[in-house]
Amino acid sequence: MEEGGRSNVTEEKKKKVMVAIDESECSFYALEWTLNNLYNSLLNSEIVLFTGQPIADYSYIYASSFGVTSPELITSIQENQRKVTNALLKKAKDVCGQHGIVAETMTQVGDPKETICEAAEKVHVNLLVLGSHNKGAIQRAFLGSVSNYCVHNAKCPVLVVRRTS
Repeated sequence: MEEGGRSNVTEEKKKKVMVAIDESECSFYALEWTLNNLYNSLLNSEIVLFTGQPIADYSYIYASSFGVTSPELITSIQENQRKVTNALLKKAKDVCGQHGIVAETMTQVGDPKETICEAAEKVHVNLLVLGSHNKGAIQRAFLGSVSNYCVHNAKCPVLVVRRTS
């Protein structure tokens, strides 16, 4: 021990692992895979469960109601989206709890692929875990791929978990 009661051994900073969650089975498969295969590492890490809320386009409501869109309707839709997001994160947190892992949750509104990368950088994530939707080349070309975007744009290592069966 050094003078003043401090230890010579510096305490290692906990690593942060972020798992991106959406309503798909593949994101929960990636969470389960991570909990099962990286369990020992996760015990000494901070776990962040993240979901991005897409920016809602309310123009279809305006058009379908012939220009009569009430603020209450928009507020109701936004509140419903918040409830869905909270339920999704609670489900993921419960999955972690079943493995004895305590996780924090985080959400952000915007394009999911961009918000995932922004959030990972903001909280200084050491590893970002994503599920793969197993899209073919044509689907990826037209629809884009969140995991592909994150692999190329995240400022940390990215693990893409793909279901093989």
